[in-house]
Amino acid sequence: MLASQEYDKYELINGKEVMMSPASMNHLRIQGNLYAILWNYLRKKRCNVYSEAKVVFNETTWYIPDLLILCDKNKERKNHIEGAPDLVVEILSPATRKRDIGIKKDTYEKYGVREYWLVDPMSKTIEVYLLRDGKFNLDNSYHDYDEEDWEALSDEEKAETKLALKVSLYDDLEIDIREIFREKLF
Repeated sequence: MLASQEYDKYELINGKEVMMSPASMNHLRIQGNLYAILWNYLRKKRCNVYSEAKVVFNETTWYIPDLLILCDKNKERKNHIEGAPDLVVEILSPATRKRDIGIKKDTYEKYGVREYWLVDPMSKTIEVYLLRDGKFNLDNSYHDYDEEDWEALSDEEKAETKLALKVSLYDDLEIDIREIFREKLF
């Protein structure tokens, strides 16, 4: 049976191999939606979006983020990226949540990733961190409200809620949060 076959994808964290679990279908859908949105925007620009590219930080640490944007072509190697991408997206799962919020976030901060997103499929939220003075600061938290939750908000809360995620790398790129969590993008 296919389900019993081993999944052999791993990251290297401080010299230790950490096995990755296969992504859920919901995770893959969100990843695909985001990839499609970013690819469509970037297709005529100098930066590229990559899905699950290996990012090497040093000889003992490399990760495979769910998505990233890379603008410096000098960091591209044949089979990996060497150094910090401009933007990294990690889609949380029960197996990766602690690492994505902890050690991986710290590593991305240390090596100068300019923007870091934590996407939570369960709560349909995205936390966006921007690097300022060498430290990640929470820029905003976005939520895909269902109709009932939206109606429960006060008029003041609705007015303060941002439903479009502004990508800091570009002046003209805003992503409708609903498009990220949608069942079918196109």
